[in-house]
Amino acid sequence: MATTRTAQTHWEGALLDGAGKVTLESSGVGTFDVSWASRAEEANGKTSPEELIAAAHSSCFSMALSAGLAKAGTPPTALDTKADVTFQPGEGITGIHLTVVGTVDGISAEDFEAAAQGAKANCPVSQALTGTTITLDASLA
Repeated sequence: MATTRTAQTHWEGALLDGAGKVTLESSGVGTFDVSWASRAEEANGKTSPEELIAAAHSSCFSMALSAGLAKAGTPPTALDTKADVTFQPGEGITGIHLTVVGTVDGISAEDFEAAAQGAKANCPVSQALTGTTITLDASLA
């Protein structure tokens, strides 16, 4: 069964001096402030499209890796995944770097790396973001 998730943004003003609020409507978990300065400079307590992409990518990748490891008979005890999304004003998103540290019994570092590379290539968010370079560091705890 297909699912649809919804977020909505209300923006006021011009790009450089305006501001907005992003509401995660499907989950209802919150409304978050966003501005050009929080995107192109310091976050200062606000979010950005890139931070939201990083959240989506790190969670999707973790789910895909967990599924792949379990299918191979080595389900993870824990996966800690960080996604760094780099934004360059005037260019856009210039890259995404995933870092995962896994606690997985009965797997070699090489097999964990292979599973992580497979998850990077096949998670739905990675596939949606094929217009940018995605790199990965994977290690066991």
